[in-house]
Amino acid sequence: MIAVINYGAGNLPNAVRALEHVGARLQVTDQAADVRRASAVVLPGVGATADTMRSLQTMEMDAAIRAVVAQGVPFLGICVGMQVLAQSSEEFGLHPCLGLVPGVIRRFPAGLKVPQIGWNQVEHAETPLWQGIPSGAEFYFVHSYYLDEADQGQISGRTEYGLTFPSALAFNNITAVQFHPEKSGRWGLQLLKNWVSQVAGSQ
Repeated sequence: MIAVINYGAGNLPNAVRALEHVGARLQVTDQAADVRRASAVVLPGVGATADTMRSLQTMEMDAAIRAVVAQGVPFLGICVGMQVLAQSSEEFGLHPCLGLVPGVIRRFPAGLKVPQIGWNQVEHAETPLWQGIPSGAEFYFVHSYYLDEADQGQISGRTEYGLTFPSALAFNNITAVQFHPEKSGRWGLQLLKNWVSQVAGSQ
């Protein structure tokens, strides 16, 4: 069973519908114990990293996420669910995040329209996560901050918006995307289908 963490993120219903559409068996939960028992975990997200981290800490989800990742449980982070994996974030003042991937969450440079809202291309290599999705396919973004100082070997997709930033990570049991696959039409559904298939294959 795939646990989808419910901490009040606004994109939760859409993420759940999209995952169910591609055949995922889900348990939406706000209980850390459920996450620790899950066969895979999804952390959706919108909003600020500081607020998200406070919510996760209050629910003891931060420790649960670190534990399941350390155990090799497949994990998918979406939008802010990707950003909180970083070491720290500068959003509303420098603060620690989950520390599961190298890097700092920084605001897009001055002169760019923020947030970036809308469709943008993701360039990627051919890996199982991207099966059936052409490099340069467009996905839907809503964000003002991006992952900087990432480990180049962990980056699965890159996007240009004034600068080139990591729009997807995939390594070991961690997958994370800055865009919203649940709002990205056929390519977003294909990516979710690919991830769910990988999860099923790892059982």
